[in-house]
Amino acid sequence: MPESISPSARGRVEIIDIARAVAIAAMATYHFTWDLEHFSYVAEGLTAQGGWRIFARCIASSFLFLVGFSLVLAHGREIRWRKFLVRLAQIVAGAIAVTVATLFVTPNSFVFFGILQHIALASVLGLAFLRLPAVLTALCGVAVVAAPSFVTLPGFDSRWLAWIGWFSEKMPLSNDLVPIFPFFGAVLIGIAAGRIAVDRGWIAMMRGWNDRLAGLWPLGVAGRHALIIYLLHQPLLYGLVALFTIVAPPDRDAIFRGDCNRACLATRDAAFCTDYCDCAETRLKSKNLFDSLMKNDAGPDEMSRIREITAACSFDPKG
Repeated sequence: MPESISPSARGRVEIIDIARAVAIAAMATYHFTWDLEHFSYVAEGLTAQGGWRIFARCIASSFLFLVGFSLVLAHGREIRWRKFLVRLAQIVAGAIAVTVATLFVTPNSFVFFGILQHIALASVLGLAFLRLPAVLTALCGVAVVAAPSFVTLPGFDSRWLAWIGWFSEKMPLSNDLVPIFPFFGAVLIGIAAGRIAVDRGWIAMMRGWNDRLAGLWPLGVAGRHALIIYLLHQPLLYGLVALFTIVAPPDRDAIFRGDCNRACLATRDAAFCTDYCDCAETRLKSKNLFDSLMKNDAGPDEMSRIREITAACSFDPKG
């Protein structure tokens, strides 16, 4: 069978499986840190800002690039429908499981369109690009990545539309939001890279590295079972951290005060910040909002009440 028809027919490309395993390991690292934040062992908001935020986006982009590249390897210029539909059904089932699980654990920030939902839809959309010239596909990918930087649309701050793209400055709260714009761009760039690799005969060269990579076989195995590892790793990590809270409960008061003081001291003096943080903590606890805030799972109404409390404390911290 010609490689242009089905590049994967001649055997697996071990480096792709290894790359997928590395991405899974990176995601597990991020999720473990998120779990520590959720249970208040590290600063609230840590994983949503700075280097951790960039790290999360790089992980998602690497997964989606590999989705595009693998789509070319699996189907070439001829879609193998049975294999495609079986794999799609597995991903959709996993996506539904994640949504249901997070709806129970973090109802205000559940995953309504995370990485698995994106992979499922991107796998379908990506089929339309398999036969296009690689350069055109890559340009489409760049356009998809760039679009949110130039387009702002009202109404995209709801869960009904937010899955399409980051077209609003205020996106709905979710523990894993991976919208089509910009992330489908990574899939398209992966398809373009796969198309170039196939057309130029690089796949055979990459497959030739398999023997030299034999020592990394555990990563290869993990990469071939990435979906099941993805589905299992976070419940296991979350459960372990939850169990640890029984042995060594986190000091949420200390975490809150540390975060509050750092933010406050950027604009006010230490005496004011002490009173302000005392006021905010006391009032948040009295209104049963403290736990939701520390878990980063406060709903829109709760966030409005939290902002009202912090605003009131900023005007009258001793009131």
